[in-house]
Amino acid sequence: QVQLVESGGGLVQAGGSLGLSCVASGRIFSINQMAWYRQAPGKQRELVAAITSGGSTRYADSVKGRFTISRDNAKNTMYLQMSSLKPEDTAAYYCNADVTVAGFLGNRDLEVWGQGTLVTVSS
Repeated sequence: QVQLVESGGGLVQAGGSLGLSCVASGRIFSINQMAWYRQAPGKQRELVAAITSGGSTRYADSVKGRFTISRDNAKNTMYLQMSSLKPEDTAAYYCNADVTVAGFLGNRDLEVWGQGTLVTVSS
């Protein structure tokens, strides 16, 4: 009923910049928190950054000062601007959202994940 589609991943050299986007679509009544997670090969998925519907943000210590999360509520879209990229930022990046879905029998809350986009930072 709700889909998240990420875009913007790719290959970049260390020190470079890259931007990711995540668009939500479907029977959306409202989107609460949105977040970016990442998972490197052989490692657990970890939170990168999160943003509430009101714009409050939080970041993993490893990306503070380098990454910026933002969202456009009117477009159901979230962004992640990444700069000063390091090889250790290499991972699959996943969009996550807490969505209230509209339904004929009432609304319900869902946690939705995107399929991921790969970011590779070369040294």
